[in-house]
Amino acid sequence: MHNLTSAYLDTLLQARSARLGPVMDNPKEYRLQVIYTRIDRKAGNQPVFTDFYYHLSPDQYFYPASTVKMPAAFLALEKLNRLKVDKYTPMYTDSLAGITTAVTEDTSAENAQPSVAHYIKKIFLVSDNDSFNRLYEFIGQEEFNQALWDKGYPASQIRHRLDIALPPDSNRHTNAIRFEKEGKVIYQQKDQVSTLSFAPRQDSVGNAHYKGSTLINAPFDFSLKNRLLLADLHNMLKSVIFPESVTSASAFRLTEDDYRFLYRYMSQLPTETRHPAYDTAEFHHNYVKYLMGGADGNAQLPAGLRIFNKPGWAYGFLTDVAYFVDFDHGVEFLLSATLYANKDGVIGDDKYDFETTGKPFLKALGEIIYEEELKRSRKYKPDLKRYKIDYNGIQQL
Repeated sequence: MHNLTSAYLDTLLQARSARLGPVMDNPKEYRLQVIYTRIDRKAGNQPVFTDFYYHLSPDQYFYPASTVKMPAAFLALEKLNRLKVDKYTPMYTDSLAGITTAVTEDTSAENAQPSVAHYIKKIFLVSDNDSFNRLYEFIGQEEFNQALWDKGYPASQIRHRLDIALPPDSNRHTNAIRFEKEGKVIYQQKDQVSTLSFAPRQDSVGNAHYKGSTLINAPFDFSLKNRLLLADLHNMLKSVIFPESVTSASAFRLTEDDYRFLYRYMSQLPTETRHPAYDTAEFHHNYVKYLMGGADGNAQLPAGLRIFNKPGWAYGFLTDVAYFVDFDHGVEFLLSATLYANKDGVIGDDKYDFETTGKPFLKALGEIIYEEELKRSRKYKPDLKRYKIDYNGIQQL
């Protein structure tokens, strides 16, 4: 299996292996992949990127879990712009018999109305599954995949909703939707059926799995599950953080207001919002901050640091895709990583090594890269005001 490793990152991680824990003893067993992008600025603040890789392998499957919500947010905003519909416009979803229910209200929103904006907010603040499903239904399976392929991500396969066990054919069906403003329907779409053909795959992981309560002594077949490559997720995030750095063919068609909106909710903490008002014991400040935060409610990040990211965790796989900005020290970098923390090899038993191995590894990895960045000299200090958010002056949704 082909994998790409940069000498610099290999040397750095090996030198810090004791701190990184058991993953570094056998990175292949943990299916570890890492991408680190160093960012330097020219005199006019234009970014220059240098990529470093560790065991990056497009052939090695990982279950993307909730990271699929990130392109869903980008594509939903892109579709709204094409339709000339405001992201705050109430969006009502019809039921689809035997598949998903209707949505006529959202009591977690200040105005109790569902909207693309509020779904995206919940996706980035706490990784809400239903919000992804509603955006998947708005975009449609066929358009979702075709748009990613057209932007240069041909290995992507977004095949199903999350947290709902449905047969593949049901996930081809998406609900009728309408947008209303002041009682008037300004856009509606009928229920859709995707006719897309996906390239066949052979993606099996583990040595046993549960089907219901039955243990089957065979690997779990992920071939009909969602797939995104780590490099693609990394580049999707990069294209939104640095829209001027990508070709128009691969760019998401977003407005400046969309970028401001995304930057806010990708970096805001669940403890900093009133709508929804989250139980901060469960949804603590690091709830979705895996790299450097370790998803650890007791860990404190540097005061000037903000992380713009989207993680995913399921079936033993942990992934985080992130842009880091330390406004106090003028530091910025991109870091993405995925690993498989499931020592017993059984999928579906809910006995994964997230707490003991996966989260501590991602925390340490983020800290190590951050510490290296603090030491690194820069010819030109970056102007980071584009990413500076006043989290108190929020438009509450």
